[in-house]
This record gives sequence, structure tokens and C-alpha cells, in this order.
Amino acid sequence: MTQVFNIQPLSRSLASALQQRIDTRTKPLGSLGKLEAIALQIGLLQQSLHPEIRQPRIAVFAGDHGAAKAGVGAYPQEVTAQMVLNFLAGGAAINVLARQAGLEVSVIDCGVASKVAGASRPGVEYVIAKQGLGTANYLEQAAMTPAQRDAAIAKGAELVRGWHAAGSNAIGFGEMGIGNTSTASLLTHFVTGADLDAVIGRGAGLDDAGLARKRGLLAQAAARVGERKLNALEALAEFGGFEVATMVGAYLAAAEARMLIVVDGFIVTSALLVAHAINPAVLDYCVFAHGSAEPGHVAQLAHLGAEPLLQLGMRLGEGTGAASAFPLIRAAIACMNEMAGFEDAGVSEAH
Repeated sequence: MTQVFNIQPLSRSLASALQQRIDTRTKPLGSLGKLEAIALQIGLLQQSLHPEIRQPRIAVFAGDHGAAKAGVGAYPQEVTAQMVLNFLAGGAAINVLARQAGLEVSVIDCGVASKVAGASRPGVEYVIAKQGLGTANYLEQAAMTPAQRDAAIAKGAELVRGWHAAGSNAIGFGEMGIGNTSTASLLTHFVTGADLDAVIGRGAGLDDAGLARKRGLLAQAAARVGERKLNALEALAEFGGFEVATMVGAYLAAAEARMLIVVDGFIVTSALLVAHAINPAVLDYCVFAHGSAEPGHVAQLAHLGAEPLLQLGMRLGEGTGAASAFPLIRAAIACMNEMAGFEDAGVSEAH
């Protein structure tokens, strides 16, 4: 990867002042729990005692996987394009949750295996950023070339920089791609060293026989690279999807721009594993929305030392967990900005 991202670790110069402001609101110390930690984090990344969320969006990255035709998922590959059309029509779960949370939705075709005849509409932006008509079958060869991988990373960065230049300072990531839980399992295995079987789940609803077939196929894929020790970028080229690679660049550019990043579930976090391996400072800008019901998400969160905000048993993807967390993030900021202080309200502090 030739592009270099200048991501600065969060300055803690305002930490004392921010904590003082949080602590002197009319409440017992620490009584708002994780909301206080989020308010502090966002204050630090914005370097402001009065942080704000501007033009937040959920970016849904879509792509197809050559291995999907081998039966690693429960649905046929055509569902990826069908769901992209559903997003663009405003009828998917992410559209509903985004509307409730006041979020724009951007749908990015990073490599859907067919042409999608869609268009932008109010509240939903459609972006064509294809690196190909799906990746190659990683059971037989690398999913993408290093050049394709790097182009996808660069495109993700370009998109985020454009949104930031237009005024956005907060973004959540989602995804769509039949078979991409398999890609996420392989990336998690190779980046974190977790046992492969332990990070393979049922995805979109595999039965026991389907899960056994998925485990066998992913073991075959892992065996294809032999005993080679892959770094994160190499693993991304071998097993990634175009939507995952595009998210890697989006993460890095968002952190470089000091944007708040709201991390969704298993597949989105697999892209973050790669971004973190490239530049660990990306984590300073991330809020982890929820703990996915996919078993591999536990290994990912442990590797990153992250604690999710919500535990709702969700495993839909699309960015639905991130959209569900945004109202709490807004609430955290509102409490710091709008609550009266003890002195202002004439309320005695506890001693």
C-alpha cells in the first residue's frame, strides 16, 4: 500500500477540563456510565468542551465474493444486488433505523457482481466505486490483486474525504455482500491468530449442515496459503472483499480527518482489524456500537481491547448496530452540553 495516512493519537490536553465539566453536571460522579466516557472521547477528538455531531451518515459498502458460489453462505449471490436496490428504495432495516436516528445513508457499490440500475434519492446517496464484478474465488486463488486492494483502499479514503469536506464529522460503517461473514472469519483468523473454527458462525442463517460445509470450505481456503505468515494487507488481498478493502481506506481517512467513527459488527470490524494493523491510532476515533451475535466478533473485540456500547443480539449487518447506537452518542454529548452545573442550578454537590 503506497498511501500514507497521517493519524494523530488523541491529544489529552483538554482531558482535565472535559472531565471537570462532566463531573460538575447535576448528577453523582460517574452516574451516566458509558455515556460519560463517550462524551469525553468525542470532546477529545474534536478538542472542544462543547462537541457536536454534524451531518452524520451511515456508509453501506457492498460487494460480492467469488467464494459465495461455492456455498459458503445461506443465500445466492444475486441477493447482494437485490439488497442494494432495497437500500436505494429506502426499504431495508438500515434505512428505517437511519431515518429514526437522523442519519443520511450512502450506498457504495464496491464490487457487486452485476450492474445495479439504481439512483440516489432524498436521504440515500448512491455511489458507484466498483473495483470489479466481485472478487475471485479465494478457494482457488487470491481474492484480489495487490493493485486492486490498494485501489479499493484509496477509493474508500477518497469518499470519506469528500464527505468530510462537505461538513460531516461523524460516520458509521455498514456492509452488504453474500458470503462476507466467511471473509470476516478468515481475516479474523489471520490477523488475530484466533482459531479458525472458533470464529466461524452461521452468518445469515446456516443450518447445522450448512455450518459444517462452511467450516470445511474455509479450512480449505486457509490451507491454500500453506504455512505462510500473512500480514494484514496480505490477508486482505488473499481473502478480502472489495467492500472490506474499501472500508479499510475509509477508516483510515476518517481517523486522519478526526471524525467520529461508529463501528458496527463482525464484518465491519474485520476491516478495522486491517486498518488497525496499518495504524493503531485509528482506534482513538472509534466507538464500538454493539456486540454481534457472530462468535468471531468476540475475538475481534478482545484483540482490539474494545467494549461495545450495546448488547442486543444483533447480526444483520448493513450498519444497523451503528445506527442503533447513534441516539445514545447524541445523548452523551447533549448531557455534557445541556445539563446544568451544580453551581448554575444551585444544587449542593455530594461530599
